[in-house]
Amino acid sequence: MLKDATIKVYLPAANITRARKFYEEVIGLTPKEVFAGGAFYECGGAVAFLYPTPNAGTSKASQAYWSVADIEAEVADLKARGVTFEEYAGMPMQNSIVTAGGAKTAWFKDSEGNILAVSQRL
Repeated sequence: MLKDATIKVYLPAANITRARKFYEEVIGLTPKEVFAGGAFYECGGAVAFLYPTPNAGTSKASQAYWSVADIEAEVADLKARGVTFEEYAGMPMQNSIVTAGGAKTAWFKDSEGNILAVSQRL
């Protein structure tokens, strides 16, 4: 049954070398395994697979998000590492963070144009 199976996140990369540099040097992830031209990263018990594809960055929706305990600290740390956060017109943003729907969330794009986020439930 799928409810008992481990789910993994796919992260598409048009340029796997550039993408690995972003995830490893900017975000600070360590590959758990290199496989089929891509890399697996473990984050809090979940696994994301960064894989090569020409379709990277084509989704207009978020690919994944990290659930964090202190979003202000995470946003500050990521900005210090060179991450640029998205600013969405018409959304109540403070320091790149939107507070709505029972959470604080901030979105950014990886080197491949995939939309990612950090989010803290309230």
